[in-house]
Amino acid sequence: MNKYKKLALNTMVFAVGSFGSKILVLLLNRLYTHYLSADASGIKELLEPTALFLQPIFTFALQEYLIRFGLDKNYDKRKVFTTSGIITFSGMAIMTLIVPLLSFIPALNYLKGYTLLLIVYVITSSFRMLCQQFVRARDMVKLFSLDGILATLTLLIFNLIFIAGLHMGVKGFMLAVILSDLGSSLFLFIVARLHEYTDIRCFDKELGKEMMYFAGPLIPTIVMWTITSLSDRMFINSMHSDYHELGTGAVGIYGYANKIPNLISMVSTIFFQAWNMSAITENDSKDRSEFYEKVYSAYESMLFIASAGLLLLIKPVTAVFVDSSQYSEYGDVYIYTPILVIAVLFMSLNQFLGSIYSATKHTKNSFWTALIACSVNLVMNFFLIPEWGIQGAAAATFLSYFICFWSRIIDARYYVPFRFNGLSSLLNTGLLFVMCWVIIAKVPFGIVISLIITGIILFLNYKAMLTTAQKLLRRG
Repeated sequence: MNKYKKLALNTMVFAVGSFGSKILVLLLNRLYTHYLSADASGIKELLEPTALFLQPIFTFALQEYLIRFGLDKNYDKRKVFTTSGIITFSGMAIMTLIVPLLSFIPALNYLKGYTLLLIVYVITSSFRMLCQQFVRARDMVKLFSLDGILATLTLLIFNLIFIAGLHMGVKGFMLAVILSDLGSSLFLFIVARLHEYTDIRCFDKELGKEMMYFAGPLIPTIVMWTITSLSDRMFINSMHSDYHELGTGAVGIYGYANKIPNLISMVSTIFFQAWNMSAITENDSKDRSEFYEKVYSAYESMLFIASAGLLLLIKPVTAVFVDSSQYSEYGDVYIYTPILVIAVLFMSLNQFLGSIYSATKHTKNSFWTALIACSVNLVMNFFLIPEWGIQGAAAATFLSYFICFWSRIIDARYYVPFRFNGLSSLLNTGLLFVMCWVIIAKVPFGIVISLIITGIILFLNYKAMLTTAQKLLRRG
């Protein structure tokens, strides 16, 4: 099977498995906004990125090295899985000792009362990731997708039981995720017969060192991306503004504003799961640069079109996923979403360019570009949130991803040269910002302006998608 056809097939399989499940996850926001106040939602929005912050540190970037070494035919898969499992188990043991001490840090006082649940949350999530990534590494993409659907269904059921039924609030949410992840881990372990790849005698110390050398720069990279997300919420929670209301309630509103752009990241994640596998397996092919150019061009065009479409429908879409009938403060969530949509667009492009560093094993470059993004985010949060409130956090997030993108698009093409139209990218970004202004300022006849801009973006971008589709059909 040629590389274009395989990429398309894997993307379709991931789409079937992910689309429905991710929509269900978004619809859970209606449940949360109906039963959780803005303050309770704020605690939830602080705990989630905290878990994401802890996971790569204590799994040593498991999600990066397992897929990279698991897909490489030069490594024994039993050694890869067993060694990864022992590394993960060791990391979880260390985390269990350290996390209880974090609640004594003033800025992390929201952890009090949730420490034990947070530890179990990270452990179950990490072991689910271990099983998931190894299933992907074995090219069992259909099972991977099926697991995504089943895990989401169990998450929905447990949320209904603990939040809607037992009114357990944030603790109910955490229990739902823990039980869903635990069920997913057991399902994958049994169905994929992962016990056949688990043998303490297959632990390879040298392979472990090689994995750690590969993952070393990626651990702070992933952590910095998480800091970019967590710092927004922590600044909103702890800072004072003379012009805007901040605090835990504002964190909850900002958290839900971040959920809507997940419709864009959902599209990009589905593609990226397939693309990351292709980037690794095709790293040594002769026409690698042409392959990257065609795929990147179509991917960028798809993201610009999808972002314009989402901005065009932002108010009704937000109303579908966020219930403001119980807590009226959720009615303004859509105003804080537009800039975050563009931020997620560039986050997705950064993810694509990051795959070049992983495939070519230049992970240090991924670290330095992420460091730039994290630094920009922290500085901009400090200056913009007191002046612009929640909107300042959104602007800081966009700036960090945007600057990181330009750093990577220049640097990454030294390793895989491919043509890139910077002028077109800037024009599309500018048009999306006009749409943002129309929504935030509530400009009269804004829908007409947005329709015209969406048409222009569609005209500017459809050709790249069409060209790649024709190439795919011709190759297929």
